[in-house]
Amino acid sequence: MDLQQLKYFVEVAKQESFTKASQVLLVSQPSISKMIKNLEDELKATLLDRSERKIKLTDVGAIVYEQALKILQSVEDVYSSVNELVHIEKGTIKMGLMPTIGVLLFPNILAGFKGEYPQIDIDMVQCSAKQLTLKVKQGDIDLGVTVMPVDSDIFETIPLLSEELVVIVDSEHWLVEKESVHLSDLKNESFILLTEDYVLHDVVTKSCVQSGFEPKVAYKSSLWDIMGEMVATQVGISIIPRSMVSRFNNEKVHAISISYPIIDWELVLIYKKNKYLSFAAREFIKYIQSNKL
Repeated sequence: MDLQQLKYFVEVAKQESFTKASQVLLVSQPSISKMIKNLEDELKATLLDRSERKIKLTDVGAIVYEQALKILQSVEDVYSSVNELVHIEKGTIKMGLMPTIGVLLFPNILAGFKGEYPQIDIDMVQCSAKQLTLKVKQGDIDLGVTVMPVDSDIFETIPLLSEELVVIVDSEHWLVEKESVHLSDLKNESFILLTEDYVLHDVVTKSCVQSGFEPKVAYKSSLWDIMGEMVATQVGISIIPRSMVSRFNNEKVHAISISYPIIDWELVLIYKKNKYLSFAAREFIKYIQSNKL
């Protein structure tokens, strides 16, 4: 039994005629007759009563007809579903964003994409950059928005945004009047850092070591707002992406550029190499490449 046999059988039953079915299907009448005869032989049952002018279904034929309709409809549904996905009409993307950074920089991109593809759902999770890369690696999420560096042997990367890291200090700090500072000038300062779960912790620590000193850590936090408040209350200084400064909304927090070394904060979209991506995920990647932050 094959789909073509069922298709021919259903059409003959609908038209109650081999001739009319032949005209609808654009197939010769003998070919249709042969196909249905083969189906009857396979089922060892007569499906059509050919004794009258109009073809009628036998009792067995009526049962096969109902089942054939369901089978052909299921096949049509499969093709329709695949076609919808291929043409990006629907689908789901599992995406990971870093806390705050993603929230501050990504809403416009997400809104624009959703506007163009309203039937594509985006399931988002927020986690640190290190957790995010692990989730992409393990296949828990399709795409992730994170920061460099990432393992180029494991991930494909699409650049999104590059910005500088800046020093933030309180309003009475000795650096507040300076436009820029060398990182080495901060060797005697107390630092407020993100915890080790965050890539920024490693970036800042590594940059300080390369500038000749180990940073003295006064406090570690996983919350940007607490870091800002601690800087404002003179617990220490911190180094953050410039785009984060506006989040604090605190007149007591001031940002100063680092003139040497310049530390770039590179935001990227990542996905695992050699992993199948849904059509929806591929289209999102194309959208990102055409609509940079």
